[in-house]
Amino acid sequence: MRPALFLALPLLFASSLCGAQTTPDKPRTSADILAASSAEDWRRIDPENLLVLELPKGKVLIELAPRFAPQHVANVKALARERYYDGLAVLRVQDNYVAQWGDADAKKPVKTAQKNLPAEFFRKLDDTLAFTPLGDVDAYAPETGFSDGLPTVRDVNKGAAWLAHCYAMVGAGRDMAADSGGGTELYAVIGHAPRHLDRNVTLLGRVVQGIEQLSSLPRGTGALGFYEDKKQNVPIRRVRVAADLPVAQRPALEALRTDTATWSAFVDARRNRRDDWFIEPTGHIEVCNVPLPIRAIKTASKK
Repeated sequence: MRPALFLALPLLFASSLCGAQTTPDKPRTSADILAASSAEDWRRIDPENLLVLELPKGKVLIELAPRFAPQHVANVKALARERYYDGLAVLRVQDNYVAQWGDADAKKPVKTAQKNLPAEFFRKLDDTLAFTPLGDVDAYAPETGFSDGLPTVRDVNKGAAWLAHCYAMVGAGRDMAADSGGGTELYAVIGHAPRHLDRNVTLLGRVVQGIEQLSSLPRGTGALGFYEDKKQNVPIRRVRVAADLPVAQRPALEALRTDTATWSAFVDARRNRRDDWFIEPTGHIEVCNVPLPIRAIKTASKK
């Protein structure tokens, strides 16, 4: 059965993409490259690291990033498993910036999880972190690329790597102190990449499906986009770790691997747009403008 395709960023392909044909004298577009990809070019998203956020109008699926924020990822999963998020709300939607959810009254107790954690703004650069460099100049960092499908910054001189605040990235809100967050308040970027936040907030994952459930919400009229009337808050029905759901209800997704020749060709096609509409390809791209292709897969149990 032909898989349906979805993207973490707003790049959509028609269902007929898998039948796309190219001619020898016509450069391949990104759609052509994805259509010609092999099964080995894709990786299954681990349901243990997939968070399912259920809002009144749909679901938001968040792939967590344990290589970059292991303590925060473990804590967010613990919060989900103790049902902390259930009944809370999206309480802040700031135009061209972020949508944030948490406890509007700051009264809900934390049981098995932690309220606050040490900041995980960056991680040590070592051989355990796979990294595919982008190769283009970045205004905020010496080198950008991708690790585990996530937009990543690397600084060899500092021996550190960190995640970039691109569209759909998810972080843990904090107060003034660096160690004052732990995942009880989360946000997703819904506007132009606020890269000035890099290394100032712990990023712990990325929305891989359903970002429109957050980006299309009404903007808050209060300071920083908070809803002034609590009646405007968007209720959270529940948050679950996908691995805890019955198999028949568990989202099954694949992401294009970022350590393959197909990925390199895909990035080049995005850098030098060869679609018929484009007149002048720019020949450049920045890390937040490279979407991560995601596709839903059919499992035997769901037939």
